[in-house]
Amino acid sequence: MTSDGKRKGKGTGSGGSSTKNFGDARQLTVRLKTARGRSASSQRWLERQLNDPYVAAAKREGWRSRAAFKLIEIDDKYHILKPGQRIVDLGAAPGGWTQVAAQRVKAVEGRGQVIGIDYLPVDPIPGATILELDFLADDAPDKLKALLRDGGADVVLSDMAAPTTGHASTDHLRIMALAEAAAQFATEVLAPGGAFIAKVFQGGTERALLDMLKRDFAIVRHVKPKASRADSSELYVLATGFRGRS
Repeated sequence: MTSDGKRKGKGTGSGGSSTKNFGDARQLTVRLKTARGRSASSQRWLERQLNDPYVAAAKREGWRSRAAFKLIEIDDKYHILKPGQRIVDLGAAPGGWTQVAAQRVKAVEGRGQVIGIDYLPVDPIPGATILELDFLADDAPDKLKALLRDGGADVVLSDMAAPTTGHASTDHLRIMALAEAAAQFATEVLAPGGAFIAKVFQGGTERALLDMLKRDFAIVRHVKPKASRADSSELYVLATGFRGRS
């Protein structure tokens, strides 16, 4: 239930106000000299990480993962995160989205609140409260609600993704189940006017989830940040203007 990127390094992130044009940078391709002891897939993953400008930028700027740039890009375009808001980040590890949220709502300054949850450990992040707990556990939603100031949230984020099996249909069903669980939670905690962002897979959002979001939110759209790898099937559904709990 983690966003992409390894849990390397600490720091709050310098948090540039907009994404950089990484595509224009000319980079030398790094190739590993030996694959001894590695599977072919591990070899490809390592070479991709070494040659990924977003990975390099994340390390340079102190973000926990390259995924931080996905949320930065979405927020720069749609202006979801605002100072003083209450944010819940589902599937927070390794912490990139939580860092971005904490910075943009000014949680470090005490103006906003950010709560992250993941069954994987997350190093402390200034301005954020982290629960080490599986979001799908029966008691997880109530524990999150108990931590929220005034009992509600302004934005629910979900970069959750189940470990892939290599079987496209199975992987799609698993990530859609996570997105549906996140959306159900969002409708229970969001204040009127709130927003919801969740990872889905290419091919769009399943009809049942899309119908629910269109019923409960004023605007629903799919977003593909430039920071998402071109060969990745990941996509994000962004729902804004929560109409309130019926």
